[in-house]
Amino acid sequence: MRRNVLIVNLILIATLLLSACASTNEPTAPAVEEPQSEAPVAEVPAAEEPVEEPVAADPEGCLGSADTAVVDLNCQEITIAVENAYLPFNYISIETGEPGGWDYDAWNEICTRLHCIPVFVEAGWDGMIQAVSDGQFDAAGDGITNTTDRQEVVDFSIGYINIQQRLLVRMGETRFDSIEAFAETDLQMGTQSNTTNYETATEFLPEERISAFEQFPFAVQALLAGDVDAVIIDEVVGMGYMGENAEQLELIGPAISSDELGFIFPLGSDLVDPVNQAIQSMMADGFLAALNVRYFGPEFDITYDDILLED
Repeated sequence: MRRNVLIVNLILIATLLLSACASTNEPTAPAVEEPQSEAPVAEVPAAEEPVEEPVAADPEGCLGSADTAVVDLNCQEITIAVENAYLPFNYISIETGEPGGWDYDAWNEICTRLHCIPVFVEAGWDGMIQAVSDGQFDAAGDGITNTTDRQEVVDFSIGYINIQQRLLVRMGETRFDSIEAFAETDLQMGTQSNTTNYETATEFLPEERISAFEQFPFAVQALLAGDVDAVIIDEVVGMGYMGENAEQLELIGPAISSDELGFIFPLGSDLVDPVNQAIQSMMADGFLAALNVRYFGPEFDITYDDILLED
């Protein structure tokens, strides 16, 4: 019985020892660290790329640039009245249908130097000055002589050329050799109405001896037909007719007058000063002299047979 008790006791002791060993040798679970809450970090906004404002392109027809302009008119449109029937200032070519002449080249250069848009508008000579005075056009070309009477209704630019008035006659004319000698005859004088040429004629002749035509080509046609005996005309214009009719026409006598030509504007126009500055710069660098030689010199060979004229 003690043996059984002993065995029972040994079993109990062994059980206790095993329990103790199991509890001491069991691995301890590692401590789990609680995640630390991080302090909020202020977000730094991304650096903005510099925004480049798009450069607006100049509108179609704007000449020159703001960087090189004598005065920057910022692509302002300027309407310019031209007759398109007055060599060498303006015309329409029969061959190409395109306009040309001194006025076109001069104003294209002016707008190149002023960063503006030239808009040429055909207008009849009769009434052109009044139309500019009324503000229907910003300016006018057409070789307009600067006179005190005209200064009362329009402003003038500085002069771009001086023109002499002469007598255009049929080849071989011997009845007179000057305007004074012509005045002593009973012959008929032709010219264009509302021009300084007409005013010059009235200084020497009674109005009944003056035939005024709407355009100079008609006056020259009357001269060739024998309906008038001479035409008072600007020398450079008369040279154009002589080139066309070299065997029929000639200029005779001394200059009757010397006239300064300029562009005209409505009274008080803010374009006068910029245009004057452009013309002065064209004088300074030789552009204007070269332009005048091209159109008023002997090399200019376009005649009235080469241009479109209204009937």
